This record gives sequence, structure tokens and C-alpha cells, in this order.
Amino acid sequence: MSETGDSESNETRRGIPINDEDEGGDMFEDETEMFGGEAAIEDADRLAEEEEDGEELFGDNLENDYRPNPLLDRYDAADLDESDYDPISQSDRVAAERFLEQRDIAEGRIRGDEDLLYDESDDEEAPSRKRRRAEKAAVGTVEDEPMIESIENLEDTKGHSIKEWVTMLGPRTEIANRFRNFLRNTVNSKGSFVYKDKIRHMCESNYSSFEVEFPVLAAKENVLAFFLPEAPVQMLEIFDEVAKAFVLTIYPSYERVTREIHVRISELPLIEELRTFRKIHLNQLVRTSGVVTGGTGVLPQLSLVKYDCSKCGYVIGPFAQSQESEVKPGSCPECQSSGPFTINMEETIYRNYQKVTIQESPGKIPAGRMPRSKECILLADLTDRCKPGDEVDITGVYTNSYDGSLNTEQGFPVFATVIIVNHLIVKDSKHIVESLTDEDISAIMKLSKDHRIGERIVSSIAPSIYGHDFIKRGIALALFGGQPKNPGGKHKVRGDINLLMCGDPGTAKSQFLKFVEKLAPRAVFATGQGASAVGLTAYVKRSPITHEWTLEAGALVLADQGVCLIDEFDKMNDHDRTSIHEAMEQQSISISKAGIVTSLQARCSVIAAANPIGGRYDTSMTFSENVNLSEPIMSRFDVLCVVRDEADPGADEQLAKFVVSSHMKHHPAASNYPPPSFEAELQKDTIPQDLLQKYIVYSKLNVHPKLNSMDQDKVATLYSHLRQESLATGSLPITVRHIESMIRMSEAHARMHLRAHVQEDDVNMAMRMMLESFVETQKYSIMSTMRKTFQKYLLYKKDTTELLYYILKQMASDQMMYIRGIHGVAVNVIEIHEKDFIDKAKQIKIYDVRPFYESKVFEMNHFEYDPKKKLIVQRIPAAEMED
Repeated sequence: MSETGDSESNETRRGIPINDEDEGGDMFEDETEMFGGEAAIEDADRLAEEEEDGEELFGDNLENDYRPNPLLDRYDAADLDESDYDPISQSDRVAAERFLEQRDIAEGRIRGDEDLLYDESDDEEAPSRKRRRAEKAAVGTVEDEPMIESIENLEDTKGHSIKEWVTMLGPRTEIANRFRNFLRNTVNSKGSFVYKDKIRHMCESNYSSFEVEFPVLAAKENVLAFFLPEAPVQMLEIFDEVAKAFVLTIYPSYERVTREIHVRISELPLIEELRTFRKIHLNQLVRTSGVVTGGTGVLPQLSLVKYDCSKCGYVIGPFAQSQESEVKPGSCPECQSSGPFTINMEETIYRNYQKVTIQESPGKIPAGRMPRSKECILLADLTDRCKPGDEVDITGVYTNSYDGSLNTEQGFPVFATVIIVNHLIVKDSKHIVESLTDEDISAIMKLSKDHRIGERIVSSIAPSIYGHDFIKRGIALALFGGQPKNPGGKHKVRGDINLLMCGDPGTAKSQFLKFVEKLAPRAVFATGQGASAVGLTAYVKRSPITHEWTLEAGALVLADQGVCLIDEFDKMNDHDRTSIHEAMEQQSISISKAGIVTSLQARCSVIAAANPIGGRYDTSMTFSENVNLSEPIMSRFDVLCVVRDEADPGADEQLAKFVVSSHMKHHPAASNYPPPSFEAELQKDTIPQDLLQKYIVYSKLNVHPKLNSMDQDKVATLYSHLRQESLATGSLPITVRHIESMIRMSEAHARMHLRAHVQEDDVNMAMRMMLESFVETQKYSIMSTMRKTFQKYLLYKKDTTELLYYILKQMASDQMMYIRGIHGVAVNVIEIHEKDFIDKAKQIKIYDVRPFYESKVFEMNHFEYDPKKKLIVQRIPAAEMED
């Protein structure tokens, strides 16, 4: 195109109308006159060159670009669509837009975000822009601004390590954007926003952290979940920044409450044991568990430090303090001096710091090995969340720090390792209750409405142990516990129930203790031979950090609000045993050593097992003569269980069958083994162990039975009667503690049924347990007489089948002895008249024996009922006769 054409186009663009009739020189003459000579034309040409860069938005002539021009200020009629359209609904509009978008993608018309902001003409930089950039570069005032590009393939680290990659500006920005979208858009199955709700709850409670579940993060943003364990420090720093910005967008003034918002990573899939940590775990996000054995107090730690220059007073900083070493300024930027510098106490920002030691859980230590321990650092809002004895689940960064003392001992560079904790869970009753789902609570409520719930709970205690119903009921009451009282805050009355099992070896006493250790939410196991007085209570040691005397908790303190299990209780020496007198009744341990005078809490049930003197229990002697225990320690036990290993052919046969079938059923290669019929009957009423544990914890935290209409006269009469019997027989002393024991057991029985008030049913069961405990400890000669005396209490809610079987078995045994004595031969068929059996049953106030004839016990012991002859016949198999 000619210059004239270019001039025309420029003049047209400036809004100057062109007269087609002017030709040649006349036109230029007119233009020269219009613009005021050749100088004006040169200025116009210069402006035209500059206008190639675009419209003049600044300057003296910027209004010329916006003058009205009728020739140009119009629309092409061919491009206008002035026809009427019907209104469209929102859903139809969304559907139409989706259709158009899919069509554009199919035809390759769609352009990315970068195409919307980029044009090929952008490559040709305008001369004026080049000139301005050159001038600024010459002066040195402006550097090139880094361009942050969108990273689609974030997992491609381009040869960098993950730690280097996530610290670069581009990947860091992409990670922040993705995590922000994750917090903003993650919804649950009900359609509610998960993390917006968590942040709302956090702000309502004035907390400074919220949890992000690792499986949810892995499902939504798998790249972030892949980077997180490999570069936890850098990733968590990005997460915290994004979380704080996100919280402040929702609650702008929340910074007044807390300066920092922390993201806590929970439910990390892999759980490592403390003894398996190696070099490969360094600087990784790890998860482990253990028991807290000790720790420091909460100390202030420098977070952002500012220093004052002592010479000029200039404030230097802030410096971000690291965990490894102290950060100090080199020189003052104001006076160029090299110090000295002092910390500015007012402007320096601190954070809470606590160091705790966790040890491997007792059940996870390999045989013959010492338990390993690891130091953990708790920061910010994690401090003071756990105490010695708590079992904790920890997620954090496994890192190392230089330790000079280790190098002095080893002679070469060795590093100490610590876990900087990010997430902490204390596995106590409160945690179990908080983790209960709606389904769990509905299952618990459904169980409590069962009228046989008490019997079902008793049968679910140690179901792999045959018989011992009295011990199982006592353990069930001890697990539920009574209601502690503290009238006026002056006199504490314990609510925990203590139980002692004593009897012959091989009667599963230790098995009961091990079962309770697994079932109870918090339990500490100790043995009398391996436990000393300070090991059970508390001991004083010098702290390696502060070099001050500190207290370390023993077994009873560690079991606070739980159960302390002591095996081989009789093997403890008297000095060690007397140290737990205070702990068993007042539930506290007083310490006065090394200038430390204090009292520690030991609110726990004590379940102990002991063997009698000489190895076997002698029924011709009283309980105190059989057991090497003092009267003060025996009076502190609410329930005393005597376990005798008596020879009984019928019971022994059932026990042998039970043990054999249990071994067959639990063999790895016999998973489909059907249980015998009698065992299937026992399994019908049992409650699954996980549900039983939740039931116990839920009842202890939510049910607090009250004593309203307790029959005081009945308890007073029984106590008076028991005191007389105790003085007459010279056996176990009955004290006021036994009245409190009955009240505790009645409250525990009410709690077992989730009742808010103690009923007569609960009191009767507590009296039965107390009497059973008292009668079992008597001499054999006195026991039968005493059973008749307290018969109406002992038979309360007892299964009559068991009693009737006991009577029938005695009658069959007497009949067999009589026949042997008369004829001198053994018989395999024994006949008993029904009338004699009914007379015996009436003596214990059982009038209807017909259900007993249809019971499994009657059938399994080879008894038959002949209604025509009114006889009960027992046919003993030939194999048993040979034995």
C-alpha cells in the first residue's frame, strides 16, 4: 500500500474525514493549511508512528481518539441480531453452555487460559516500551519480575529432589492453590463442606489448629499426599500459610485470637514401632504410638526474634528461630557494629514448647528386650495435652539434632533423634467416646434395653475361660465401677471396686488379668515379684535437662482412671505391699522426698491375683490362714474370689470338651470349624469385645447413678448379721468398708444397665456378691451352714438350672456310693425318684423343676426323665465307667 494510503488510514483512524473530490496537490495544500505547515505534518507523522503502539491514553491529545465520528460510530447491520427471543431458564442456560463447550472442544476451537492473555503481536515489542525498559535498566531501579507459570504436571520434579522442588516459586504456588481448592471444595457424602465446618468449629472454640485426614487428601489431591511424607517441613509450612489466609478470608478478625493456624495431619496409614526407626526415616513424616513416661513443663521458645543493638539502639530483625541452633545477627545495619546485641523482649514472638518422652507400649515389646523410648517435641497448642501414663498416637517429623554429650561418649559424630509432633491423640476414655459413631451409640442403646444385658455382659467377660461366673461378675462390676463422691470437697469416697482372686494354680487367674488388660481402656499390668514399692507408687529422680529433682510415676499413678492389675500379689514383701494401702482406699500417693512434698492421684481399680500358702487352698482353714496377707490390705478389697480346683467328673468332662474345642476352633487351618452345640449356646449371649469396650466407656462417662430409694434397713440388718457371724467364726473381719462396697457394687450394677438411679434389683445383686464373697472365704465346715442362713440373698437372680444340677449330681453320687457299698460293684444306670428330687428343690425354694428337664445341662450329663415311672435316670457311658 502507498504512503498516501497509509496516511489515509491514519487520518481515518484519527477521525479526519477525507474528501474524495480533492486530487493531487490540492489535497496536500488543503492539509498543509489545515495542520499549519510542514512542521505540523512532521508532528502528525511522528504521532502516527507512536499510535502504531495503540491509542494514546495519556497526553495532551488523548481526547482526539474519542471525538464523535458518524462514519465510524456505527454497527454493521449484517452483524446485528435484533430479533426477539423467549426467556431461558437457568438450568437450560447451563445445559446450552455445556453443549457449546463440548462442541468447541470436539472441533478444537477452545483456547486455554494462556491464549486468552497472549497474542502473536505481543512478541513484537513496541519501540516506546523498549526505550522505557532500556532507560530503567540503565538506571538500575527495576529488575525483571519473575513470571509464575501454571504447573499442570506438578509431580514431574524435572530432576530436582522433592524438597528442592516444593521450595521453588512455581511449584510452591501451585501446591498452595491446590490445597486452597481442597479446603474450599471438599464435601462429604451428605454434601456439606468438610473443612469449612471444621474451621467454623475451630473458631467457635478459639482453637488454632484443625485436622486434615491423610486418606481424604490422598483421594482428592494425590500429588500433595505424595509430597507430604517426603518433604513434611516445607509442605506443612505451605499448608499453614494457606490455612491462615483461608481462615482470615472467612473470619477477618480471627488474627486477634491467634497469630498462627496449624494443619494437623491425621490417619497416616503406616504406623511404625519406636524400635524400627532408622536412617531412612530421617526428615520424613512418621506415625508411631507409645506410653508417655515423663516430660518437661511448658516453656516459652523463641519463634521470631528481634535484637536491640547496644550501641545505637536500632531494632534488628525479625529472625525466624530454627530448632537446631540459635540465630544471631552478624552486624548492625545502622551503625555497622558487630554487637553486642540483646533480645528485644517486647517485640520478640514466643511459642509454647514442651518435650515429652514416650516409651513402647508394654504389649508391643518383643520377648526379652528392653522397651525403647523416644523424645518428642510438642509446640504451640499441642503442649500439655498428655500426662505420664497416657497412651498416645503421634504423627510428626522424625529429625535429628547435634548432641555433644553423645559425641563425648562415642568418640565420633553422633546425632540424637527427636520427633517434632504435628498431630497427637491421647487414647483415653474421652477419645473413645468422641470417636463413637451414631451407629455405635444406637447399638449401645439397643443393648441396654435387653432385660438380660447384665447376664450377657458377664458371659462376655473372658469367654475363652470356662465357668467361674462369680469371678466374671466381679470383674464386670470392677470395670464399670461405682460413683466417686467428695462431699464439700473435704472427704473423698472412692467409687472404684478392688477385687482379689486367690486359689489353686491352673485356674486361669492370670488369664483373667490379661483379658482385663486388653479390654479396659486404660490398664497397667505388674507382677508382685517384679514390682517394688516405688515402682508401684512413684519415685524421685534428677532430670537430665534441668538437673532438678523430679517425680516419675509408678504403676498405680500411670493407671489413674483405669485399672491396675497385679499378678502374684502374695510374692510382694510386706514393705512394698504396705506402700499401696493409701492408694487403694484414699486413691492418692503422698510423696515427701528430696524436698518434694506432694500428693499424686491414683484413682484406679486394683485387680490382684494371689496363690495360697503351700500352693493349694486348704478348705479346712479360713481365708486369712490360707493367704499371707494382712487384715488391713484384705479389708480394702471389695470382692474376694476363692478359686478351688475340685475333682468333679461332670464338670471336668465339660471343661475338657470346652478346652479341646477352643483349640480346634482357633487353629489357623480350621477357620470353618463349627463349634459344638453347648459352646454355640454359650456364644449366643456374648457381646463382641470392641462393642463391649465402647459400652463400658460410654456408661462410665455418661451414666452417674444416684442413691434415692435404697432400702437402708435391709443393708443395716445384713451388716449386723454379718458382723455377728464374722466374730463367731473368726474368719474374715467385716468392717464399715463392706457397707461402702455394697453401695459401690449396686451403683456399678445400675451403670451396667445404663440406669440413672439405683433400684432394689441393684442392691440385691450387690448384697448377693458381698455374701458370696464372705461365704466363700469360710471353712468348709461352716460354709454349708452359712449358705442356709443367707439362702434368700445368695439365690437372688441365680440360674436355678445350676443349683438343681448340683442337687441332682449329689443325689446321683450318693446313690452310686450306696450301691457300691452294698453290692461291691459299679453300675452304669442310676435311678432317682422324682419326689425325692422335688423335696430337695423345695428346700431352696424352687418349686418348678420342669424347665430343668429340658435344659442342655440335664441332657449333656446323660440324665433322662421318665414321666410314666416318675424317675430320673442317669446312664453313664462305658468309656467313663472304665475310667
